[in-house]
Amino acid sequence: MDPPVAQRLAGERLHLSHGPIDVVLRAWGAPEAVRAAEAAATAMFPGILPGLVAELDELRRPMAGSPRVRHPVARRMVAACTPFAPVFVTPMAAVAGAVADALLDAMWDAAALERAYANDGGDIAVRVRPGESLAVGLAADPARLALDGALRVTPESGIGGIATSGRHGRSFSLGIADAVTVLAQDAATADVAATLIANAVDLDSPAVRRVPASSLDPDSDLGERLVTVEVGPLAAGDVAAALAAGLARAEAYRASGRILGAALRLGGELRATGLAALPSP
Repeated sequence: MDPPVAQRLAGERLHLSHGPIDVVLRAWGAPEAVRAAEAAATAMFPGILPGLVAELDELRRPMAGSPRVRHPVARRMVAACTPFAPVFVTPMAAVAGAVADALLDAMWDAAALERAYANDGGDIAVRVRPGESLAVGLAADPARLALDGALRVTPESGIGGIATSGRHGRSFSLGIADAVTVLAQDAATADVAATLIANAVDLDSPAVRRVPASSLDPDSDLGERLVTVEVGPLAAGDVAAALAAGLARAEAYRASGRILGAALRLGGELRATGLAALPSP
């Protein structure tokens, strides 16, 4: 395993990378506070990947199998997935968000910051003090990095995590969503919910091509489950039906308090729940 790397980026950001973990973080505050926060995240970072790899078999176990883990980030993953059972999900659905949450907690605990974020491959943990805010763009097309909206995170919004999932992301998807962005109280919860809502944006159609996850990655936690590899042209009614299925799941999660809001995108169409009530930039 290659050693972890830390490097400075433009815009006063810090980049931490180690194998598949790729994090960009930034803190605002007094210079000494920012230095202390970055030092805390940098000190924690090298232990995360080895700790997760050591428990990978358990982390790939479905929640119905009661995975048992000890590493702090692994425990965050399991805790984030627990409220979403009995829908099939493994703790791996929360890995990026849980890493972001852990690093942001280390930063926030180390110094009196004004605001901060930790972005692990698009799954983002955010924190702001009263009177502060952070503007966050919403991607309409992850492949083109296009934005079709934005929101402003404030203490009053309750947003602590933002995650996006779909068939264009780094992980396999059981559904056909172009992108599902979820807002929640923490990034690990947003990560799990985005995965499950994206899975629900789905329908049977000859335009959708699927293959077993194991044929693409023998170590996938999805095993023989069929994942989407291609979506051809869909009729307007098919797009609407798939989005309606995903929106029903998103609204159920919002009604139960598991998420704060979600935006679902497929074929140029958008459906949302909870976003209208959030502060705008």
